[in-house]
Amino acid sequence: MVPPPQIVSPDVATDGTVTFRVEAPNAKKVTVTVEGMAKAVDMQQNQNNGVWEASVGPLRPDYYGYTFAIDGKRTLDPRNAAIRPNLISPTTVVHIPGATPLPWEMQDIPHGEVTHLFYRSKLVTPSADDDGYRNIWVYTPPGYDAKRKEKYPVLYLNHGYSDDSNGWTQAGQANLIMDALLHDGKIKPMVVVMPLGYGTMSIVHAGWNRVGSMIFKNQQLFEDQLLHEVIPMAELRYNIAKDRNHRAIAGLSMGGGHSIYTGLNHPETFAYVGAFSSAVVSPAFETTGWRPTAEGADLDKGFAQIVPNAKTQQPLKLFWMSCGTEDSLMPANRAFGKWAKANIKGDVQTRETPGMHTWMVWRDDLVDFTPLLFR
Repeated sequence: MVPPPQIVSPDVATDGTVTFRVEAPNAKKVTVTVEGMAKAVDMQQNQNNGVWEASVGPLRPDYYGYTFAIDGKRTLDPRNAAIRPNLISPTTVVHIPGATPLPWEMQDIPHGEVTHLFYRSKLVTPSADDDGYRNIWVYTPPGYDAKRKEKYPVLYLNHGYSDDSNGWTQAGQANLIMDALLHDGKIKPMVVVMPLGYGTMSIVHAGWNRVGSMIFKNQQLFEDQLLHEVIPMAELRYNIAKDRNHRAIAGLSMGGGHSIYTGLNHPETFAYVGAFSSAVVSPAFETTGWRPTAEGADLDKGFAQIVPNAKTQQPLKLFWMSCGTEDSLMPANRAFGKWAKANIKGDVQTRETPGMHTWMVWRDDLVDFTPLLFR
């Protein structure tokens, strides 16, 4: 009796080349999609055992999400237990190690704690799509002292659409990033509060095809929950400062849009605002698919709808925007950054980096943004 084939996937070579394999003897076409690569890669079938195979790379050291498509049906790698959770599109993950650890890799240094909190929002009207239950992840730095006289500064960190509240810890490794930066003396000890970013869970149930028509309303509902439930709860449970100079808000994609909308409209609450690859949304952009281009008409009108009192508000200590140059949201981010420099009071910084709409970009953003806080 011939033993079944021993399938190794992913198979990481020392030079960073990765070979993916999946058993699908009856399939007609199989591809693998790797985070950071613009196109899916065709896999080739071994006629002897029905295993499909493809190699990519060499890839630079990092974590990469990937999925297979077997005759068009998306699937995870059954040979890989490393899964990145997501409410709509989970992925399996391959790790490419390097000679020295990245800030988001586990290191033998002091580590903070991550706590999971649950509550039921009183601002949500229960429905078939939303029972009102919410959850928050909170990072406290190594040596956190609940009775310390000097209260800790706090960063409210928002995830993107389709992620759960654990997006920044499970995919972004935000807690490990904070540990590494703190160990290297690059940041001040701070508490990081990572809430569920859905003002209404209906936006998740609607899926990608309908998200555009709901995203601005979702921002408004989330702002209400953040200001009137999440922040008071965090301040009650943790030894964190309650003044604007020690509060920051940041996020990626949908969460970057949250940070722009809530942070820029409430400089009395947040002195620092960070926006990574942001969904820059306004009612004026609804007919353009919520992705205004730098050449689009009435951009200033649309941006003014997002921050209507920009020119009369108190200055921010920092508004920091970043986006990957290969990201489809780049035109909107570039245009809003230009508008912000002309209209937002305070220090406005924008940058463009190589990369797509991926965690490789957002982890770097967190590494570069947090050392600028609370200085």
